[in-house]
Amino acid sequence: MKLHETAIPGAYRIELDPKRDERGVFARIWCARTFAEHGLSGQLTQCSLSVTETRGIIRGLHYQKPPAQETKLVRCVRGAIFDVIVDVRPDSPAYGQWHAETLRAGVHTLLYVPAGCAHGFQTLADDTEVNYWMSAPHAPDAEAGIRYDDPTLAIPWPLPVAHLSDRDRRLGPLAGRAGA
Repeated sequence: MKLHETAIPGAYRIELDPKRDERGVFARIWCARTFAEHGLSGQLTQCSLSVTETRGIIRGLHYQKPPAQETKLVRCVRGAIFDVIVDVRPDSPAYGQWHAETLRAGVHTLLYVPAGCAHGFQTLADDTEVNYWMSAPHAPDAEAGIRYDDPTLAIPWPLPVAHLSDRDRRLGPLAGRAGA
């Protein structure tokens, strides 16, 4: 696997190195040693699945507040997503900046979201399935988020928004968030 750091410190686009033979394809998607060599958390505590039936739906932008911050490893296994990381770490030189990648099924790319960054995505295809591996368990009391259409971020979501959850609709802007 090849790790490429993005403009967000500690956030990586990970390209897998699939091996193909007469049986099909084999690729390693996580390796504690490789992650440690790049200074990344090798701890995985929880794996979650998201299935979204309709294109254009936005999930996020979510993160967990300290001390329950988590890293995420994100992979699209069916369909496609416009995947976004927003740096909400107050002391980061990239605070308030975002990075996006299009992740597609069949393309062996993942995103590594560092602790303290918000994450969200928009589905680009119907019946999209996304796997997340997290370094910490879900902590409902630490849930936080930012509105997808925060004007200071100006994220160019590629499709009209088909649906937002009530929770995501109530999220506020990044400005004014203390101790993000």
